[in-house]
Amino acid sequence: MHRRFLEFLICPACGEDAPLRADEAGDDIVSGELRCEHCGAGYPVRGGIPRFVRDDRRDYENFAFQWREWRTVQIDRLGHHDLSERRFFADTRWTPDWLRGRLILDAGCGAGRFADIAALNGATVIACDISEAIDAASETLRDHGERVACLQASIYDLPIRPGAFDGIYCFGVIQHTPDPARTMAALPRFLKPGAPLVYNFYERGLSPRLQAVKYALRLITPHLPRRMTLALSRALVGLFFPMTRLLSRIRYIRFANHFMPIAATHPAELTREQQYRWTLLDTFDWYGPRHEQRQDHRKVMALLENAGLVDVAGAPGLAWARRPD
Repeated sequence: MHRRFLEFLICPACGEDAPLRADEAGDDIVSGELRCEHCGAGYPVRGGIPRFVRDDRRDYENFAFQWREWRTVQIDRLGHHDLSERRFFADTRWTPDWLRGRLILDAGCGAGRFADIAALNGATVIACDISEAIDAASETLRDHGERVACLQASIYDLPIRPGAFDGIYCFGVIQHTPDPARTMAALPRFLKPGAPLVYNFYERGLSPRLQAVKYALRLITPHLPRRMTLALSRALVGLFFPMTRLLSRIRYIRFANHFMPIAATHPAELTREQQYRWTLLDTFDWYGPRHEQRQDHRKVMALLENAGLVDVAGAPGLAWARRPD
């Protein structure tokens, strides 16, 4: 992490607006410790990543595993496609011109899929994740140098000064947290006046009914050893992938893929091998997480309005808002 990012960090233990000091000299902080000048709490730095997570994170071990295993699968510039970029700009409603020069928070970054897009378009990004997926993100994002910092931290206890960011997005995270309402309520205070916030989440609706096999299996899979969940995912994808790939090419019956017990992913921009790996990743992501709590976007909008945000809008699986000026 570049030393310049210390100006945005505070101690999550005491919450005081006191500096965190690094015990390593130089512009790049690679190892050692960050120490709070107010309460004396220390936070290790390993691999250039400050670590603010102290308690047991077994609920999130599957994410650390999946992003180490499939780190490159969804990264546009490594896979020679633009699927993540298109989704990022469609979901945020931001533009490359707006992003340039902004300080952005990626809350729950995984392997850095969207942080990479933001950085490529000129933003300075702080990417955080509660799990050791942050190590995969750091590897993905290292080419951006001092414009990106990675932190291992909980959204519930971010070591960041309030009012720091020009924009915040949180994609694919909320449904996998133990308290989604608390997760969504935790982030707006880190926005600058007038800054936008974007949430992406699993929407409530017909999916649990259409995906009866998935949800029957999920009664068991979150409690299985990771190797068993991976073996199950491989077996299901090996069995159903040829069928879902065939159906995806047939206009009027491709909807049948929604009934399959795998997360079938068949964009035309991807090779067969890429589609297979993406499907395996997403299928493991279906069955591994301890939590999957779907949201009603109208209730998410109400939560954001109650938090004092303005220009609140929503659509299935998405919500947008802005901190008042």
